[in-house]
Amino acid sequence: MQAQTGEHGVLGRLFKLREKNTTVRTEVIAGFTTFIALAYIMFVNPNILADAGIPKEAAIASTIWIAALSTMVMGVFANYPV
Repeated sequence: MQAQTGEHGVLGRLFKLREKNTTVRTEVIAGFTTFIALAYIMFVNPNILADAGIPKEAAIASTIWIAALSTMVMGVFANYPV
């Protein structure tokens, strides 16, 4: 029950889940949803950018790097649960 309520575990303490009225389960589901959305974006965005004249390889690389960087910033530095 501790992992579900986020009261004690490492994740609960690190992200202050109880104070933000969320649970580890909710955050894992939100993370999975974000992963699915990013996986879709990594296939679609480079094609859109390539149609605009940007080399496809550069569009793929920049999309992946920015998605990874922004996800880490929101997850670690902003400490903002979904």
